[in-house]
Amino acid sequence: MATADPSLARGVYLVLEPGGWWTLVPLSLASLLTGIVQSLGTPWGLVRHYWVLCKLLMNLVATGVLLLYMQTLAMLADLAADPATSLAQLRTASPVVHAAAAIGLLLVALALSVYKPRGLTGYGRRRQGRPGRSG
Repeated sequence: MATADPSLARGVYLVLEPGGWWTLVPLSLASLLTGIVQSLGTPWGLVRHYWVLCKLLMNLVATGVLLLYMQTLAMLADLAADPATSLAQLRTASPVVHAAAAIGLLLVALALSVYKPRGLTGYGRRRQGRPGRSG
Protein backbone atom coordinates (compact mmCIF):
# COMPACT_ATOMS: atom_id res chain seq x y z
CA MET A 1 0.00 0.00 0.00
CA ALA A 2 2.86 2.37 0.77
CA THR A 3 5.35 1.41 -1.94
CA ALA A 4 6.21 3.65 -4.85
CA ASP A 5 7.46 0.67 -6.85
CA PRO A 6 4.68 -0.61 -9.17
CA SER A 7 6.40 -3.95 -9.75
CA LEU A 8 6.56 -4.59 -5.99
CA ALA A 9 2.86 -3.74 -5.62
CA ARG A 10 1.99 -6.04 -8.52
CA GLY A 11 4.10 -8.84 -7.07
CA VAL A 12 2.43 -8.58 -3.68
CA TYR A 13 -1.07 -8.84 -5.14
CA LEU A 14 -0.04 -11.71 -7.40
CA VAL A 15 1.24 -13.62 -4.35
CA LEU A 16 -1.69 -12.79 -2.05
CA GLU A 17 -4.26 -14.81 -3.96
CA PRO A 18 -2.46 -18.18 -4.13
CA GLY A 19 -1.13 -17.59 -0.62
CA GLY A 20 -4.68 -17.18 0.58
CA TRP A 21 -5.96 -20.29 -1.17
CA TRP A 22 -3.02 -22.49 -0.20
CA THR A 23 -2.43 -21.20 3.34
CA LEU A 24 -5.19 -19.09 4.86
CA VAL A 25 -8.22 -21.06 3.65
CA PRO A 26 -6.88 -24.51 4.69
CA LEU A 27 -5.72 -23.19 8.07
CA SER A 28 -9.06 -21.48 8.65
CA LEU A 29 -10.96 -24.67 7.85
CA ALA A 30 -8.56 -26.70 10.01
CA SER A 31 -9.10 -24.28 12.88
CA LEU A 32 -12.86 -24.69 12.55
CA LEU A 33 -12.66 -28.47 12.36
CA THR A 34 -10.19 -28.92 15.23
CA GLY A 35 -12.16 -26.50 17.40
CA ILE A 36 -15.33 -28.54 16.91
CA VAL A 37 -13.56 -31.86 17.51
CA GLN A 38 -11.78 -30.60 20.63
CA SER A 39 -14.90 -29.04 22.11
CA LEU A 40 -16.82 -32.29 21.69
CA GLY A 41 -14.09 -34.16 23.55
CA THR A 42 -13.86 -31.86 26.55
CA PRO A 43 -16.12 -31.06 29.49
CA TRP A 44 -16.62 -27.57 28.02
CA GLY A 45 -18.72 -28.99 25.19
CA LEU A 46 -19.64 -27.27 21.95
CA VAL A 47 -22.77 -25.41 23.06
CA ARG A 48 -22.69 -25.66 26.87
CA HIS A 49 -20.75 -22.46 27.58
CA TYR A 50 -21.24 -19.08 25.96
CA TRP A 51 -17.52 -18.48 25.48
CA VAL A 52 -17.13 -21.70 23.44
CA LEU A 53 -20.23 -20.88 21.40
CA CYS A 54 -18.93 -17.35 20.84
CA LYS A 55 -15.59 -18.69 19.58
CA LEU A 56 -17.40 -21.10 17.26
CA LEU A 57 -19.53 -18.31 15.82
CA MET A 58 -16.48 -16.04 15.43
CA ASN A 59 -14.64 -18.82 13.60
CA LEU A 60 -17.61 -19.49 11.31
CA VAL A 61 -17.98 -15.78 10.47
CA ALA A 62 -14.23 -15.33 9.93
CA THR A 63 -14.07 -18.37 7.64
CA GLY A 64 -17.08 -17.13 5.68
CA VAL A 65 -15.61 -13.64 5.31
CA LEU A 66 -12.28 -15.13 4.20
CA LEU A 67 -13.96 -17.28 1.55
CA LEU A 68 -15.88 -14.26 0.26
CA TYR A 69 -12.78 -12.04 0.42
CA MET A 70 -10.84 -14.47 -1.75
CA GLN A 71 -12.94 -13.16 -4.65
CA THR A 72 -11.63 -9.66 -3.95
CA LEU A 73 -8.06 -10.96 -3.83
CA ALA A 74 -8.62 -12.68 -7.17
CA MET A 75 -9.86 -9.39 -8.64
CA LEU A 76 -6.82 -7.53 -7.24
CA ALA A 77 -4.49 -10.21 -8.65
CA ASP A 78 -6.14 -9.88 -12.05
CA LEU A 79 -5.66 -6.10 -11.90
CA ALA A 80 -2.03 -6.54 -10.90
CA ALA A 81 -1.43 -8.95 -13.78
CA ASP A 82 -2.64 -6.36 -16.30
CA PRO A 83 0.31 -4.13 -17.33
CA ALA A 84 -2.11 -1.28 -18.11
CA THR A 85 -3.15 -1.03 -14.44
CA SER A 86 -1.63 1.97 -12.71
CA LEU A 87 -0.16 1.97 -9.22
CA ALA A 88 -3.01 4.22 -8.08
CA GLN A 89 -5.53 1.56 -9.09
CA LEU A 90 -3.68 -1.02 -6.99
CA ARG A 91 -3.63 1.11 -3.86
CA THR A 92 -6.38 -0.15 -1.62
CA ALA A 93 -6.59 -0.50 2.13
CA SER A 94 -8.75 -3.61 1.81
CA PRO A 95 -6.04 -6.23 2.58
CA VAL A 96 -4.79 -4.21 5.54
CA VAL A 97 -8.30 -3.69 6.94
CA HIS A 98 -9.18 -7.37 6.62
CA ALA A 99 -5.87 -8.46 8.17
CA ALA A 100 -6.38 -6.05 11.09
CA ALA A 101 -9.91 -7.40 11.65
CA ALA A 102 -8.56 -10.97 11.60
CA ILE A 103 -5.92 -10.08 14.20
CA GLY A 104 -8.64 -8.49 16.34
CA LEU A 105 -10.74 -11.67 16.16
CA LEU A 106 -7.71 -13.78 17.07
CA LEU A 107 -7.03 -11.61 20.11
CA VAL A 108 -10.65 -11.88 21.27
CA ALA A 109 -10.55 -15.67 20.78
CA LEU A 110 -7.31 -15.80 22.76
CA ALA A 111 -8.82 -13.78 25.62
CA LEU A 112 -11.90 -16.03 25.68
CA SER A 113 -9.70 -19.14 25.78
CA VAL A 114 -7.54 -17.83 28.60
CA TYR A 115 -10.19 -16.27 30.85
CA LYS A 116 -13.13 -18.61 30.05
CA PRO A 117 -15.89 -16.28 31.26
CA ARG A 118 -18.64 -17.95 33.23
CA GLY A 119 -22.05 -18.46 31.81
CA LEU A 120 -23.87 -21.55 30.68
CA THR A 121 -26.20 -21.63 27.73
CA GLY A 122 -29.75 -22.91 28.24
CA TYR A 123 -28.59 -26.30 26.99
CA GLY A 124 -25.62 -26.22 29.40
CA ARG A 125 -27.88 -25.41 32.36
CA ARG A 126 -30.25 -28.26 31.49
CA ARG A 127 -27.34 -30.62 31.00
CA GLN A 128 -25.77 -29.60 34.31
CA GLY A 129 -29.02 -30.27 36.17
CA ARG A 130 -29.17 -33.93 35.12
CA PRO A 131 -28.08 -36.31 37.87
CA GLY A 132 -25.20 -38.65 37.11
CA ARG A 133 -23.90 -36.56 34.23
CA SER A 134 -20.76 -34.48 34.21
CA GLY A 135 -20.82 -31.28 32.31
